[in-house]
Amino acid sequence: MDSKKRFSDRVGQYVRYRPSYPAEAVDFLYAEAGLTLSSVIADVGSGTGIFTRLLLERGNAVYAVEPNTDMRLAAEEQLSDFDRFRSVNGSAEATTLPDASVDAIVSAQAFHWFEPESTRLEFRRIVRPGSKTALIWNKRLVEDDFCSEYDRLLLHYAPEYKDVNHRRLSHEDFAAFFQGGKYAKAVFANQQLFDLEGLKGRTMSSSYVPLPGSPAFEPYMKALETLFQAHQKDGAVRFPYETEIYLGTV
Repeated sequence: MDSKKRFSDRVGQYVRYRPSYPAEAVDFLYAEAGLTLSSVIADVGSGTGIFTRLLLERGNAVYAVEPNTDMRLAAEEQLSDFDRFRSVNGSAEATTLPDASVDAIVSAQAFHWFEPESTRLEFRRIVRPGSKTALIWNKRLVEDDFCSEYDRLLLHYAPEYKDVNHRRLSHEDFAAFFQGGKYAKAVFANQQLFDLEGLKGRTMSSSYVPLPGSPAFEPYMKALETLFQAHQKDGAVRFPYETEIYLGTV
């Protein structure tokens, strides 16, 4: 499936159930990238605008570059109250932004979908010399029985899972992307708590999970309910994350 269309059937779940990012992670980004209120930021692969919102809330002008029409329209609806929000129909490899037009680039939960070399050249074109690029992920941790069993469910019912998550990226990938092979990495704690409806919504926000009508959908949902009932405490289960930021120049 074209990566630019993967989430078209899952926009509602993405908006409602995907995690945001810790304030400490955003503080780190601003401090280390030297961002101020006057900084213009490109959020590339901005999706439904989860990270875009955090930048807008700090008062910055943000170009939200997103190739998926459904996700871009969702962001426009969610962020319409922000005067400094600019929605852009573009991709990481072809943002359509002018040369040297932004003071920083961020990409949250998206870089693993990009073609790295074309993206590096495009980022270098649009960012002002010496400015920083940040690649950001909420990495779901597998640190307890519930999370381990949830991972096994995905591997069983969603074969694509092992191929599409960002854990495939290595130090060599980041070193090849950032100038001189140099980048800083920072990690911050994050989490979500879900009731059963929330857990179903969160899992359906993932592009590799079987959709309604597919042969695996009903068995997967039944197994997910069984897993929830076995591990819930006070009607909820916990998804722990590490928010990872990779920061450098391109």
